[in-house]
Amino acid sequence: MDQHEIPDDENGCVLKRMIASGDDITIPRKVNFSVVFPDEASARVFREIVLVMWDDVDIYFSDVVCELPWDVTVSVFMAPSHREITDVESCLGEQAAKLGGRNDGWGCFERSAESQIN
Repeated sequence: MDQHEIPDDENGCVLKRMIASGDDITIPRKVNFSVVFPDEASARVFREIVLVMWDDVDIYFSDVVCELPWDVTVSVFMAPSHREITDVESCLGEQAAKLGGRNDGWGCFERSAESQIN
């Protein structure tokens, strides 16, 4: 993938750094999306909502964001493309906002063509 085809927004910058470091972003892998909430109850309601769309959803008290200490991690198996990441974040953010939560980033492990050789 040509870096010039990726938009110059926050997600685009992350994807460009991944490509520059040798990551082959066309290789599917688990991408973890973090969504934070003010309390356990809202995090649990959110988890139930997103379990309809994705089945790998974890909830835990992280206290990384002081005012939003409950973290829900939604893991999606996908190739980390700008469009898909942005679409997932948009969907998660829309649902989270209804419960007082918000997106808090995404991440994944690097994959390269060399890592595919057994």
